[in-house]
Formats: sequence, structure tokens, C-alpha cells
Amino acid sequence: MIHHVWGLLTHPGREWQQISGENETVSHLYGSHVLLMALIPVICSFIGTTMVGWHFDSLTGVEERIQVAPATAVLLAIVFYALMLGAVWLMGNVIHWLARRYPSRPDLNRCVIFAGYMATPMFLSGVVALYPLVWLCLLAGIIGLCYTAYLLYAGMPSFLGIDHHEGLRASSAALAIGILVLEALLAITVLLWGYGASFV
Repeated sequence: MIHHVWGLLTHPGREWQQISGENETVSHLYGSHVLLMALIPVICSFIGTTMVGWHFDSLTGVEERIQVAPATAVLLAIVFYALMLGAVWLMGNVIHWLARRYPSRPDLNRCVIFAGYMATPMFLSGVVALYPLVWLCLLAGIIGLCYTAYLLYAGMPSFLGIDHHEGLRASSAALAIGILVLEALLAITVLLWGYGASFV
């Protein structure tokens, strides 16, 4: 639930234990957490790209500002939102696949729930898109990714019921695949918003 956000940011070990003790369903996770959290980068990107615009420094030293037309931005925001929701489901499947070698392998639903909560810092980092400076968005994305990695390393051992050494290996594999998924998502997003900017 949305109340887990503060706990994941301040005391993730205890919060992961609380989350694992709940019998939450994927539909409840999406309805009470993922659908709401994924709106943060979507709404902020919409506002930032339509009202403020992307800021770029040209070779001549003059700052350029590129805005996206509101009608185009709505369509792009819908695609961006769907991609993020799909990425959470995909990462849940990746974690489920990685857990196949452990005797206490959780079911797919629990893996998707784990992935949904794990993505919380990435969703929150989308706030900076309100003022879309490229370097600021990149910095926020790196910070969000680092904290997501920390949540993964903190939660994976207890989630899979394995020791910390095995948890480190499983977390590293999940993180590597997650970074690939994130890079693909970012590439698609940049292409979409850049494509939208050309229609202003």
C-alpha cells in the first residue's frame, strides 16, 4: 500500500518483513501502489515538457527550450505510463525466473509484488521532470537507481528465504537485468518525447 513508501525509504529491512507478511494480491498492489506511484513521473513529465520544456545548451552557448504540444503529450504520457506498468510486471517475472533454483521459490504473484515495491525510488525520482533539465533528470535517475538497488539487496535474501551470500548473487543478477530493462524504457521514452517535440 502507499503507506509502505515511507517505510521503504527510512527502514527498508523492517518494511520488507511487513510486506512479506501481508497476503497482498497483484491487483491490490497495482490498485493501491503501482498505479499511483507510476503517475508521478508521468504527470511531472507532462507538466515539464508542455509548460516548461526541455532545456539544452547549444554549441553557440545559447540555451534552447523545446516544448511538446499538449495533445501529443497526452498520447506520449499514456504510452509512458503503460510501459512503466509493464516494466514492473516484467521485473516480477525476471525475479521469479531467477528464484527457480531455490527451494523456497515464491510464486509469480509475490515476485511481481516485490518488484512493484522495489521500484518505488525510481517512481519518486520522476518528480524532477517538472523542470526537465537533462543533467538534473539524469542525476535523479541515478539516485533512484542506487536506492532501488539498495532495496533489492536488502530485501532479496529474506524474500527468497536464502542466506546473504546467495541473496547477493540473486540480487546482482536481478539488478543487471533490471538495468537493461530500465535502459530500454529510457531509450523508448526519450524517443517518444523527442518525437513529440518535433510536432510542436
